[in-house]
Amino acid sequence: MKEQTPIKFDNMKALKTELIRFMMSYKFALEEMNTKIDILKQEFQYIHDYNPIEHVKSRLKSPESILKKSQRKGHVFSLPSIRENIRDIAGIRITCSFISDIYEISNMLQQQKDITLIDCKDYIKNPKPNGYQSLHLILQIPIFMSDREDHVYVEIQIRTIAMDFWASLEHKIYYKYNSKVPQRIIDDLKEAANSAAQLDAKMESIQKEMLKIKETSSDEENIHELMLNNERYHLPIDFLIPDLYSENK
Repeated sequence: MKEQTPIKFDNMKALKTELIRFMMSYKFALEEMNTKIDILKQEFQYIHDYNPIEHVKSRLKSPESILKKSQRKGHVFSLPSIRENIRDIAGIRITCSFISDIYEISNMLQQQKDITLIDCKDYIKNPKPNGYQSLHLILQIPIFMSDREDHVYVEIQIRTIAMDFWASLEHKIYYKYNSKVPQRIIDDLKEAANSAAQLDAKMESIQKEMLKIKETSSDEENIHELMLNNERYHLPIDFLIPDLYSENK
């Protein structure tokens, strides 16, 4: 029986170091992306007095999970192959209030100069057969290490509260039944997804109506303020509101 050549200690140490650096690059990518999202969230809050983001969750796949997915997909088990083919090792889920917020956040992220959009799957405009809705983005971001620059993939899922509620319960149900879900449950889940979509559409409509009311109220308040200033400083009305004056002349 031929003896196996023992793996040299130096080779083992180098492999361990490379694995650690591989996982660290995704950890740093998550931290970098979370920082960007938080900055956008705060900027939007200060400027527009509105926060489009309800919750942000991030996760990093474990080495075991990465290996299982690589084997399931039939990819070559090597770090370069995993890096290129498994693009959801680092994942972030953003939950919003309204559908319009989803596309607003997506646009804001894509406008970042150091972020590259690799892929976009819009399951809102084109829901999955089971009713699942969400916007999936594969983004690539540079990470600067001590001796290299890694370009790391990060998966971003953006969805409304209703979409997230449905997806979470659907996942729990499938996990409980070990993926063998009765057809009547599948039908009920699809109906529930449709109801969630209708709820999102209704809430979006209410939001737009409230914005119109707010804009009208703001216009009336501005005109009232102008009138008060006119009384205080005795300014001609046609100086303050020339268009209004000319129409009534």
